[in-house]
Amino acid sequence: MSVRTAAAIAVVAGVVTTLLPFSATAASAAPATDDHAVLRTEMGAPVPSGPLTRGGATESFDLTVKNPTGKAVTYNPWMLVDPNGPSRLQKDDVVFKVEAVDAPATKSSIGQQDGGWQGTFFPAAGEPGGDKGGFDIPANGKMTWKVTIGLGANYPTNDGDFSLSASSYNNSVAPGGADSHTFKVDPQIKTGELKTWFKQISSGKDGQEQRAYLDLNYQATGDGTFGTALATSLSLSHPGEQEADFRVQALFDGRWQDLKAEDSRYELPQIPKGFGATAGVHTLPLRVSLGNHTKLTKKTTITMEAEVRHAVGNSYALKTSSVKFPLVPFAETVPTDTPSTTPSTAPSTVPSVQPAVATSTGNTNVTTTGTATTTTTATATGSLATTGAGSSTGLYAGLAAALIVVGAAAAWLGRRHRGLSA
Repeated sequence: MSVRTAAAIAVVAGVVTTLLPFSATAASAAPATDDHAVLRTEMGAPVPSGPLTRGGATESFDLTVKNPTGKAVTYNPWMLVDPNGPSRLQKDDVVFKVEAVDAPATKSSIGQQDGGWQGTFFPAAGEPGGDKGGFDIPANGKMTWKVTIGLGANYPTNDGDFSLSASSYNNSVAPGGADSHTFKVDPQIKTGELKTWFKQISSGKDGQEQRAYLDLNYQATGDGTFGTALATSLSLSHPGEQEADFRVQALFDGRWQDLKAEDSRYELPQIPKGFGATAGVHTLPLRVSLGNHTKLTKKTTITMEAEVRHAVGNSYALKTSSVKFPLVPFAETVPTDTPSTTPSTAPSTVPSVQPAVATSTGNTNVTTTGTATTTTTATATGSLATTGAGSSTGLYAGLAAALIVVGAAAAWLGRRHRGLSA
């Protein structure tokens, strides 16, 4: 049994659109009633033999379930398909039918849970998952069914051969007692995988915001393509309970666009149907920042996770990737005593020639001369001071300069007058 099959057996089974109310684990599940996890399943050779084709002929085999103990044991059938390839199977991708041979009248159905394809059958008088959903295999006895299997017309072109195992969802089959078949698929292909990964481009101040820039990359390998569009959802998390107020944007259609969160997940633009190896690497640029309502006050490590899935049908995750990056909140301090910095429309009354005035503000020295209209200087407290035509400070400085000139002229005339009198 493959690793994927073992993992699938650990999943809750589903029938059609109704999930069966049970949970089973092949490797570590509790034994069946009265510790009778003892049944064995045997699958006969498929007829006709040969590979299956999409939408082509089906094959049938006998499935026999044996009870080697002296007490009847209930068997709840569970047929699991483990495909080889990157696509998830839809319900109609595999043809499945079960008929009684040496057993009570039987019905069959197909279900899905956690991405797995699961076939089940049950007594015609009962219902799947109900009190009469199983078959009582008599002591030292057996039951036999005819199972028919085939490929639907839309079986994924990037999936190849698959295995089918006969287990039970009530764990009544003994460990190692579940038989399986591998079915070949024609044409034979080189199966590959879907790869996704993040590449961090930068993280830091971008204009007036602290942003992290990242690329999310997709690549398919092997033959065939995906038969549906691929959808991706992003989730972001960080340590602590503070609200982060993430702003997530993606670059598509030639511009950065905001992504809206639904249930704390951000949906990315879809990759169209037909994505495969020939498409090369598909890259989606992303950028992340913290909004105005963030409660984060210091540099924080953010975890971003991308979950890729089929956009329609079986939407269980195909691939997940994650990345960690630092993000710093941007907090602009707005002083409460800042004077207006709006220039006045009135013409300046400062003379065209005036002595230089040096202004010292903390560690910043700014010298203003001539008729400059506005000069902004930083005070020691971070407040802004404005001089020039829009400020009375500039007017008073101009008047003071004019008075100094007038006083100097008067002094010169007084000295000359005294000289002439002498």
